[in-house]
Amino acid sequence: MKVIERLLLDAGITPIAGVDEAGRGACAGPLLVAAVILRDPFASELAKVRDSKQISEVQREELYDVIVEAAESICVIEIPSSLVDERGVHAANIDGMRRAVHGLTASPKYVLTDGYVIPGLGFPTLGVWKGDQVVHTISAASIIAKVTRDRIMREMDVDYPGYGFSQHKGYVTSAHTKALQELGPCAIHRYSFSNVAAFINTPE
Repeated sequence: MKVIERLLLDAGITPIAGVDEAGRGACAGPLLVAAVILRDPFASELAKVRDSKQISEVQREELYDVIVEAAESICVIEIPSSLVDERGVHAANIDGMRRAVHGLTASPKYVLTDGYVIPGLGFPTLGVWKGDQVVHTISAASIIAKVTRDRIMREMDVDYPGYGFSQHKGYVTSAHTKALQELGPCAIHRYSFSNVAAFINTPE
């Protein structure tokens, strides 16, 4: 199923970087973008690596350490909610992808991204539909981004108690909406999101 990397490797095109994000759809917390180069995308220890959304939080945490050990280079970019508001989610995401690739300590020969091509990157690149499901390096990047963001959101739960960030990680849930109704938005909410804006200066 994961043939794109195999074709590139068989053609002698290596190293390959995979890029993915976490937190695009959240209404609170940062957007995280990760770029990963694996020494061998088909190494046996990476056999369980898949899209971060398809595995449990415990599995992601375990695979995070496996990926770090198997990676030639990893770069993670944290984009705060204020910059997401300023730039817009898509523009902030593309900027983050570009920064993540250029932040790698090894220079990739090819870059594979989840869904979106990165314009002006300076490397050959391909946006892969559902890339986090069909490309090992993108799956690895999705896990790195997701685990890093989840850890940040657990810290934010301590800094901003009452919102339940450690549970919903800043995504829209009934519990999160209820907290917004009771407490109003906090500093890490994305004020450009309509569900957050609805509770700004709402009269009692």
